[in-house]
Amino acid sequence: METRKKKLPIGIENFEELQMESFYYVDKTNLIKELLNHWAKVNLFTRPRRFGKSLNMSMLKSFFELGGNKEIFSNLKISEETALCEGYMSMTCLWKKRLSGGIMERW
Repeated sequence: METRKKKLPIGIENFEELQMESFYYVDKTNLIKELLNHWAKVNLFTRPRRFGKSLNMSMLKSFFELGGNKEIFSNLKISEETALCEGYMSMTCLWKKRLSGGIMERW
């Protein structure tokens, strides 16, 4: 039985590509929970060069994007936060419904 090694994500900045192609990934999805539980008007993400700022932004984009592929989060830490994910998903569905119906309201 041959086990396949995962690939190293050298130069990969797209979170969805990283998850779909089974690259090595250190799960940083707890950042989403922290942002939602301790939100602020402005968030500053400081890291040294080459510490994954672009990949973290891509992860956030994939999570909050309307119509995005949510399956890429299924094996990650954030998927354990069912109440948070369900609350977010229902909000996404409301926005989709309002946008598809031509209605843009604030609630």
